[in-house]
Formats: sequence, structure tokens, C-alpha cells
Amino acid sequence: MKKFLKWLVILLVSLFVILAIAGFILHESKPVGNPSAEADTLAKKMMMAVNKTAWDTTAVISWDFAGRQQYLWDKERHFVKVMWGDHTVLLHTKSVTGKAFTNGVEVTGDEANDLVQMAWRHFCNDSFWLNAVVKAFDPGTSRSLVETKDEKNALMVSYESGGVTPGDAYAWILDENGLPTSYKMWVSIIPVGGVEFTWENWITLDTGAKIATLHKSAVFDLEIRDVKGAASLAAYGLDEDPFVLLK
Repeated sequence: MKKFLKWLVILLVSLFVILAIAGFILHESKPVGNPSAEADTLAKKMMMAVNKTAWDTTAVISWDFAGRQQYLWDKERHFVKVMWGDHTVLLHTKSVTGKAFTNGVEVTGDEANDLVQMAWRHFCNDSFWLNAVVKAFDPGTSRSLVETKDEKNALMVSYESGGVTPGDAYAWILDENGLPTSYKMWVSIIPVGGVEFTWENWITLDTGAKIATLHKSAVFDLEIRDVKGAASLAAYGLDEDPFVLLK
């Protein structure tokens, strides 16, 4: 048993050292750029490429985030239904309040508050992956033109406030039409700077908005599944209001 524990410790230490070295090699310092009118122009071109105008008219959208969480989002009323495991939360995204259920039974008190806060964190992350492009001019953002370590020209969008991880920054790499092909990330939850994910497998919703459904990296991939958007609950195919309990 002692011999097994000894080798286990050696293995874990070796793994830690390997990961630390890999992180050091892969780490990319965040490029510095100054906010400019040129950067704003490029950001507007990027949003036109994904048809932000159509996104703004998309009142209802649903999706599955990597098989982990499922969503039905009423954008107009700021309501979202968040489902994961045995839990369902009806969330008001403006007030971060709502109603929580486990196995179909409503929970209350601290347990409900914990689930509401968890649903909010899930939603902030997963809705960003759904369509981060249209958030380039959100309050608290700045935009600049930068060059990445591998000499790619990019549009850096920095988030000084908002969401659950203010201070994050993303360098968008765009094609000639302004459509994103990938972005590099400098985010608080990842210690290695410059991790790159692709933006690909673009689809067009019934409303005309474009959504990337696949994000590949050197380590793992994220897939956005079963995306459906509509201009209203009726157009989506719902005869009853799924958020009646939030009224």
C-alpha cells in the first residue's frame, strides 16, 4: 500500500510539472491595443456579418450547451428556463431572481437561492458562447486592434464590467467578410492566456441571425446543439407561456 501511494504521489507531481511546463510554453501575453474608431468600425462589420439586426428581432431562442445545460430564453422579457441534471430554474436575468425545481418539485429558501445563482452563472457563460459577437458594444466594453503572438491581426474586445467575470478579454480573428473564424481568450477562469477556440459550423436561424455551433481548441471542443430561434413564442411553436410563474 505504501509503495502504491509513493508511486501515486510521484505520478501526480510529475503530471503537475508537465502541466505547468505546458502552460508556460502555451501562455501568450495579452496584446496591448488602444481603443480606436477603426476598431469600432471592424466590430460593427463583425456584427453585420452575423446579422445582429436579425438577432435583435429574435425574441425566443433555445439551445443545448455541450449536452450539459439546456435553455429556453425569452429575450424580450429577460426570462430564461435553465435545465441541467434534475434541476430546472425559471430565471429573471435582470433581477437574478426566480423559481427553482428539483425533480419537478419546487424548492425554497437557501437551496432555491443556490440553484438560482447557479442558473445565472450557467446562463452568463453559455449565452456568451451562443453569440458573443453581438456583445462587442455592451456597456463596460472597449475595442482595439491588436496583433497576436502568431502575427494574426485581431479585434480585441475587453470587458471591464458585467457578467460574472469582469476583466476578461477576447481577440477575434475574422475572415475578409468580418465573420469570426476563432478567438483567443484571456479570462480569469483559465490560467493560460491566449487559449484559442474556433467559431465554425455557422447556421442561420429562421429570423436570419447567424450562430456558430462548434468551437474547437487544442484541448477540447464545445458544441452548441439544437439551436432554434423565432420572432415570438407563437412563432416558436408555444401556445402557452412557459414563464407564467415569473409574472
